[in-house]
Amino acid sequence: MSLLKRIEQEKGEVYSEGKQSIKEVKKEDPYAEIKGLIHKKIIEKVDTNLLNNIKDEYKVNAKIAEIVDETLKEKEMYISRTEKQDIVNYIIDETIGFGPISKYLLDEGVSEVMVNGPKQVYVERSGKLQLTDASFEDNKHVMRIIEKIVSPLGRRIDESSPMVDARLPDGSRVNAIIPPLALDGPSITIRKFAKKPLEMSNLTGYGTLTPEMALFIEACIKARLNIVVSGGTGSGKTTTLNVLSSFIPFDERIVTIEDAAELQLRQDHVVRLESKPANVEGKGAVTIRELVKNSLRMRPDRVVIGEVRGGEALDMLQAMNTGHDGSLTTGHANSPRDMLARLETMVLMAGMDLPVRAIREQISSAVDVIVQQSRMKDGSRKITHITEVQGIERDIITLQDLFVFVETGTDDKGRIMGHFKSTGIRPKFMDKLINTRMHLPANLFD
Repeated sequence: MSLLKRIEQEKGEVYSEGKQSIKEVKKEDPYAEIKGLIHKKIIEKVDTNLLNNIKDEYKVNAKIAEIVDETLKEKEMYISRTEKQDIVNYIIDETIGFGPISKYLLDEGVSEVMVNGPKQVYVERSGKLQLTDASFEDNKHVMRIIEKIVSPLGRRIDESSPMVDARLPDGSRVNAIIPPLALDGPSITIRKFAKKPLEMSNLTGYGTLTPEMALFIEACIKARLNIVVSGGTGSGKTTTLNVLSSFIPFDERIVTIEDAAELQLRQDHVVRLESKPANVEGKGAVTIRELVKNSLRMRPDRVVIGEVRGGEALDMLQAMNTGHDGSLTTGHANSPRDMLARLETMVLMAGMDLPVRAIREQISSAVDVIVQQSRMKDGSRKITHITEVQGIERDIITLQDLFVFVETGTDDKGRIMGHFKSTGIRPKFMDKLINTRMHLPANLFD
């Protein structure tokens, strides 16, 4: 749906729903009527092509401010400069932005925006959740913003398909779920990504890991080891995967596979693949598993999978075992051992009746390193384990921690205290690291 049609649809619409009366709405927003008039004038005066052209955002903003001035003069409304600017900002957000949450999407200090129905909006700052004073008019208002997000991507959301994964133009991840599944109204969760991709120096500066651990991981990437980044929701797995991918040499061909394209690789030779949901008729879906199979015919040097969560784990392991060394992926798990258990479960989800030992042999020969990341109680992210997958003994995959984070308590401000340490054990793949010709300190594992 074009922006003009959406505005026309909004024309004359009263923002009331359920038990909320028109008087209550007017009491909450004394400028609701003037905003409606301004919407109508935008339809009449602003060129459709200009509205739909994001590059002309400055011209749209100027035109909206001009129309606001005109309308206030016609209605002989004399309000303060601050109140007028609030109206202008509201109209701009509704016209070319994402309504009440626009300012939080532009705020670099906000890492996540969560809309729990029309009257409750939370944001995450520095790992901590905060309730904001932002709110939507009603459920329809939230639905319009969701439509504005998903429509340009060819995705749909309605009662027959009440959940959707999408992304904003800047690559931020969006999940939306609507009634009847969401009982308190439409819900939106937006995971923002930095406009400038983070580098390893940023992670070491934040205390996510030490420079020695960073050097070791860089050597692992250049040695073409297969790495799985595991962790819980919001632990920073995708961010870490982005950083790890920056160490891939620029002369290699990389194929990325994701549900919603989020990775921001800096290399030139990158082919980005994205899964596709079913259409209105329930046909045409393309799964991650199908993309993994197809990627192997695309002559990749490395395959980077945004996240494995199903049967595609089997195809990924086979790819790692058939010459596609140096592949990267993420998965949800609370520890390196849990990650292996989840991989077993996901392989079984592929529908192949494989014995457990055969699955474990595939995993142990495919995965070289597990990087475990956790979101601590104070909101900080730490790489708590860098673990080597050593092999299989008597049907049990053997793991060896190389680096761990030791938590010692909290300080007066509630911040997690602790230190990173090496376990003192050299990995079995040390020869591969030496062959990268990277300078690794002699005391790296002391």
